[in-house]
Amino acid sequence: MGVDGELIRLADVRKEFGDVTAVDGIDFSIERGEFFSLVGPSGCGKTTTLRMISGFETPTDGQVVIDGRDMQGVPPDARDTNLVFQHLSLFPHMSVAENVGYGLKKSGVGKTEREDRASEYLELVDLGGYEDRNPGDLSGGQQQRVALARALVNEPSVLLLDEPLSSLDRKLRKQMQVELRRIHEKTQGAFFYVTHDQEVAMTLSDRLAVMNEGKIEQVGPPEEIYRNPASPFVADFIGDTNLLDGEAHDEEGRTVVKVGGRDGIEFVPDESVGEGPVSVSIRPEDISLADAGGPSAKSDGGRSAGETFEGEIVERYFQGDQTNYVVDVGEGVELSVVMQGRSTPVERGERASFWFADDAPVVFDSAGSS
Repeated sequence: MGVDGELIRLADVRKEFGDVTAVDGIDFSIERGEFFSLVGPSGCGKTTTLRMISGFETPTDGQVVIDGRDMQGVPPDARDTNLVFQHLSLFPHMSVAENVGYGLKKSGVGKTEREDRASEYLELVDLGGYEDRNPGDLSGGQQQRVALARALVNEPSVLLLDEPLSSLDRKLRKQMQVELRRIHEKTQGAFFYVTHDQEVAMTLSDRLAVMNEGKIEQVGPPEEIYRNPASPFVADFIGDTNLLDGEAHDEEGRTVVKVGGRDGIEFVPDESVGEGPVSVSIRPEDISLADAGGPSAKSDGGRSAGETFEGEIVERYFQGDQTNYVVDVGEGVELSVVMQGRSTPVERGERASFWFADDAPVVFDSAGSS
């Protein structure tokens, strides 16, 4: 058995392909029953990591441990895992039920039990009554659910999912996100989800790991990673942000951060910051119009006082539930600002005052850590 609920552990895992290091000494663990996502840009090593967990790749160094057992030399079919790929590979000559029961048949499970369990898992993915259908007659979302049922029917300790929603359109992808969470809650198994889509990872995950160039940058719950990114890369990759160069200096016994040159924006950071060059991340939704509830919120709940600044609206994009602005604050610095709902519109070419709380920016030192 694993330790303290730990189901999978990767310890200093490294994978080299000739002169190329695809995965560079990563460490993280996945708990029993957890929905855990590995997210990062294309080519960062995500799929290679998944393939080392499943057994289709062997680490150059380090350990992959599943349920307390070192997986060195253990083939894929002897691991308590199952995969759902981006390309579903449903068998077109088999019915839906035969596709779902295929793994059971290979394991020697009798026909009656196969049929019963296939029907049970088709019910789980809301495809009860589809047993005799041909996979080619189903929609993309229905085919995804058949693939999920096929992967779950063997009841693996962990289900590995490699970009399974990437080929779906936006509306269907959102529907399938809801389905995946529902299925995960019903099965109570661990899901390990690999994706470059940070929105999907944030929506689905109990915890996620952010990967970049073969290394893990940060592991934690989605809200923690979004609000307290560990590096400029994480801040920029997870969600939208304004990532700015700045300088921290002492001013009458307090640290002040300035971005945007002589006439730029100054603020007192909410956290301790050393003097010198810094990077500053501030989310577009954390900036508001000063006359739309900004400065009046200074005393709200004891939050830090906050800062105001002026800028010229150089772009405005209406998107229904929100309006996006690009604001020129001088010295070549432009900020993205998002106004939700029916906020008072400001037109392109106008100047306006904006506000943000002192605890809104995240400040990184010259080494890139917050």
